[in-house]
Amino acid sequence: MHRIDNDLLSVQEARILVENAREAQRMLAAFPQEKLDEIVRNMAETAYKYAQELAIMSHEETGFGKWQDKFVKNVFASDFLYKKIRDLKVVGVIREDKENKTMDIGVPVGVIVALPPSTNPVSTTIYKTLIAIKSGNAIIFSPHPKAKKTIAKVLDLLIRAAEENGLPRGAIGYLRTLAVDGTVALMNHKDTSLILITGVSKMARAANTSGKQTIYGGPGNGPAFIERSADIRKAVADIIVSRTFDNGIVSASEQSIVAEACIADEVRQELRENGAYFMSGQESEQLSKYFFRPDGGFNPEIIGKSAIELARQSGICVPEDTLVLISEQKYVSPNNPYSREKLCPVLAFFVEKDWMNACEKCVELLINEGRGHTLVIHSKNEDVIREFALKKPVSRVLVNTPGSLGGIGATTNLFPALTLGCGAAGGGFTSDNVTPMNLINIRKVGYGVRQMEDITKVVQTGDVVETGGNHCSANQSSLESTHDLKDLLEKLLEQLKLS
Repeated sequence: MHRIDNDLLSVQEARILVENAREAQRMLAAFPQEKLDEIVRNMAETAYKYAQELAIMSHEETGFGKWQDKFVKNVFASDFLYKKIRDLKVVGVIREDKENKTMDIGVPVGVIVALPPSTNPVSTTIYKTLIAIKSGNAIIFSPHPKAKKTIAKVLDLLIRAAEENGLPRGAIGYLRTLAVDGTVALMNHKDTSLILITGVSKMARAANTSGKQTIYGGPGNGPAFIERSADIRKAVADIIVSRTFDNGIVSASEQSIVAEACIADEVRQELRENGAYFMSGQESEQLSKYFFRPDGGFNPEIIGKSAIELARQSGICVPEDTLVLISEQKYVSPNNPYSREKLCPVLAFFVEKDWMNACEKCVELLINEGRGHTLVIHSKNEDVIREFALKKPVSRVLVNTPGSLGGIGATTNLFPALTLGCGAAGGGFTSDNVTPMNLINIRKVGYGVRQMEDITKVVQTGDVVETGGNHCSANQSSLESTHDLKDLLEKLLEQLKLS
């Protein structure tokens, strides 16, 4: 009975939250960009001030990762992101072409429902709130149950900072009575305009069945290909720093290494010198038993744990300076945990005879899991880099950079983001590093620059007209005369006016 009551309370709360957000957003939609920017600045400064405290709180509540790296991500989501979006024009007239007499007007989508992950609860919540308000939208969160206290703390700080600067009450909200039914009610509400999910794969299906536009940053399974021309020392250092950042829970971080056979031994040696431990077949089997539950779900007990902790849990003896555990593999399959996303510092290692076979292996891995997400390539051969960029089923290709930091835009000039769209292949509608521009509709304005007589004159003079890829002169058209075509154009114009 208690569970049923909790579900009903959560659903009722969800309805109230969306209704309040709808009313608040109607007021927010009238705010000029300058006013929105003032609110965003105050929230960013507040988030930056509490970045370390929230990182420690997040680690203590979830047990995932390292608070020091979470602190870095919190600064990235507040200070670094704010500086990137500070001068961005998102609402109102955002582009104007005076020569061609057109304008683009940014219009907020309305009410956004956001689901942040337990792996990056603080940084993702800060990021989503800033880009939502920057673009004039209201946003409601359904906190992840494993990080509900931390997410509530973040949002309370942001709400207070925003409302002190004039944000309408209800424009930022969150579900306090947590239940799946309440989250589904948020997504299905008629006034919800867009759903923004990061990492909560179980809710992605519910979002897709809601009929609402969904931006989904799904699971990553990005391979890192080391091609023979690469700077092997730098490539290995990048992979190690990326795979150990927050103990491997960033979705863009490398999950596998694919090396060309001619450099494989050199890569192995460099990995060992940088803190990698290559497991035996038996040790790989021991560790693999801890990855998933009997029902196929990921085992939360290994998420964000260090290599030393993972080895201890599975009874493997490793040197005390071990940073990453590596399992040599030959084949990719859905049942092989080393072929899937691993939210901890564990890597699969594949060897292929040349870059073409490596290309196929990378595609296999991405199709197995992580389709639409991220691929890393280390190479100096621009032709090979281009082939990978052209043919991989991913939304971002990172070149000669750590995956976890390059994917979010820290070590690359990609837009700084903590929701990395996976496009249609991954179950969403954008492949972007999600920005405030993804949270608006663009209204097109076009001034008249030609008259009806200008259009018909082309036909009457017999100039060439292109229709459906076929070229024909006006007097060869299927219509009997230019008079008939003029009448048809006038009727079409009249219909457009009526519509």
